[in-house]
Amino acid sequence: MATKVISRKPRGAVTAFRTEHDSMGELQVPADALWGAQTQRAVQNFPVSGAPLPREFIRALGLVKAAAAQVNGDLGLLGTGAAAAIRKAALAVAEGAHDTHFPVDVFQTGSGTSSNMNANEVIATLAARAGKVRIHPNDHVNLGQSSNDVIPTAIRVSAQLAVVEGLLPALKHLRKTIDRRARALGTLTKTGRTHLMDAMPLTFAQEFGAWSAQLESAQGRIEDAIKRLRRLPIGGTAIGTGINADPRFGKAMAKALSALAGSKFESAGNKFEGLAAQDDAVELSGQLSVLAVALMKIANDLRWMNSGPLAGLGEIELPALQPGSSIMPGKVNPVIPEAVAMACAQVMGHHTAITVAGQSGNFQLNVMLPLIAYDLLDSIRLLGNAMRLLADQAIAGLKVREAKVREALDRNPILVTALNPVIGYEKAAAIAKQAYQQGRPVLDVAVEATGMSEQRLRALLDPTALTKGGIREGAGGGG
Repeated sequence: MATKVISRKPRGAVTAFRTEHDSMGELQVPADALWGAQTQRAVQNFPVSGAPLPREFIRALGLVKAAAAQVNGDLGLLGTGAAAAIRKAALAVAEGAHDTHFPVDVFQTGSGTSSNMNANEVIATLAARAGKVRIHPNDHVNLGQSSNDVIPTAIRVSAQLAVVEGLLPALKHLRKTIDRRARALGTLTKTGRTHLMDAMPLTFAQEFGAWSAQLESAQGRIEDAIKRLRRLPIGGTAIGTGINADPRFGKAMAKALSALAGSKFESAGNKFEGLAAQDDAVELSGQLSVLAVALMKIANDLRWMNSGPLAGLGEIELPALQPGSSIMPGKVNPVIPEAVAMACAQVMGHHTAITVAGQSGNFQLNVMLPLIAYDLLDSIRLLGNAMRLLADQAIAGLKVREAKVREALDRNPILVTALNPVIGYEKAAAIAKQAYQQGRPVLDVAVEATGMSEQRLRALLDPTALTKGGIREGAGGGG
């Protein structure tokens, strides 16, 4: 394909170029680039963000091309030598050996054609060099395919692998860390809060257990979403009809990709849907946003519990990881929960972008595929990394300030709720108000106001017993 090499001297630097051509004519490509003319046009056409598509997506493109070479070889559509050379080159791309040769900006043609051709050209160059056979990017590497089914397939493959290999293990690790700390804290009791105001007591295990339950629900939602994500539209080619592809190609590709990736994929029953709509990706993004909501809630709970240490709640101490101020000596901030909250905010923003992108197409093709790929994979990566940080750098090492917790609990006027069945709501409310106004333990005020024995009241107002719920002594009797 190369016809000659020339040298240019931009801004004093000597850079070698070679001449390449495509259906639109000739242009200059860096001499050491593995890509060809169509990739170079994209590099010149889309200087938008400077951000190429991520490693996970390039990996998926390599796997798709490797599987296609294998399937086309098995079907007798591609010579044995060419199939083997393309497969080997594509697997090298999947493994990350040539990531610097994928420079196309994420903000490009909406079908992702530029990135598909980038893969086709790089793999063709590598295969031709290694196999010493003529390999054409379109005729051989892209055989039986179209950008319109390759890119939606690569989105699904990359997202599923990122979830299965990265996100879900991180989520399970965070849940295990929370559950382990909950068991260690046992029945240690604290003041509950609703509306940020004192409420009935609960144990740290119950509070942490709610976090774990949130994460368990999020895990279930994500696992359910990827059941639909694994349906691959490859074999639909240009618009879903499968023009220029062997009728056996789609199912054979799903089988080959499952083997190569080590994860289950299946051929989509309706290829038109897989090209025209990206609802599966939008659904997964929505579940990632729900996970982000849960993580932000947990992060903010930790920040509140850690607040102080003197003027805040001061219930726990998070690990001190770095100085918290450039001007206030000794200040230490809850940096991990803050970082997690920011990551969660970004994921929520990504979901908005993916939602808009998901409905951005007409008739037979979505035309914001690269944006969906980029934001979806970024969300998965952010959440996976954030959860491991939250587990290992915050929750695993937090300490409970038991004396502070006990002091607040003993003075909590809301404990009087347990007396409602015995003395009635109005008298209990009066005791609570008096205890709060006088800054006294509710037990002391209740002894004076009710005439009941301290022993009986202590049993009724025992915070740890109250964490078990149920109706207390004397239910149904007012007084």
